[in-house]
Amino acid sequence: MRKLLRWALIGLAGLTAFTILWAALYRVVPPPATPLMLIRALGGSGLSRDWEPLDRISPALVEAVIASEDTGFCGHGGFDWAAIEGAFEENEEGRRLRGGSTISQQTAKNAFLWPDRSWTRKGAEAWFTLLIESLWSKRRILEVYLNIVEWDDGVYGAEAAARHHFGKSAAALTRREAALLAVVLPSPRSWSPVRPSAYVARRAGVIERRMAVVRRDGLADCVR
Repeated sequence: MRKLLRWALIGLAGLTAFTILWAALYRVVPPPATPLMLIRALGGSGLSRDWEPLDRISPALVEAVIASEDTGFCGHGGFDWAAIEGAFEENEEGRRLRGGSTISQQTAKNAFLWPDRSWTRKGAEAWFTLLIESLWSKRRILEVYLNIVEWDDGVYGAEAAARHHFGKSAAALTRREAALLAVVLPSPRSWSPVRPSAYVARRAGVIERRMAVVRRDGLADCVR
């Protein structure tokens, strides 16, 4: 038993060191692919993606994503505890497992992990969230997020999404286009920013108004 425990501890230490080095590498190197990209590609979805640094992505998209996904992004350490508490309450009542995911958590999930709703995956997501919040700047977290998130079947990142949906670069997106892209993030293969349903169009209007608040209150200042 002592030998087994020793080997288990060695394995855990090795795995921990590997994840730290992996996260540290992505601090300076663009992720070449993500697990979701590979899974979708193997399923025949293809893979369209063009990495762009944050200063070549429209500031409107930065504001729209923060307004839509995580208005507390610049102020938290990776977790929105109020949203997580609400998620736990719903889960305890027997509803579908969900999370209170911040942009940091979504970046950790997309960059390093497989798509799943299990507690094991959520635990790994929490660990990688702690790592990137410790090793990366907020600007880097958002830059990676905007370059790897899915925006249609086989379409990843802001540049590919802007060209796919609007026929222009991510730097040229208008505020309305940015709001529409932000709205479809929760369901990018079902909702369209160029053929928006009534719900998507209405929600985009809400996001546009929130974008003004994000700018006024400096809620995106940590990525300027």
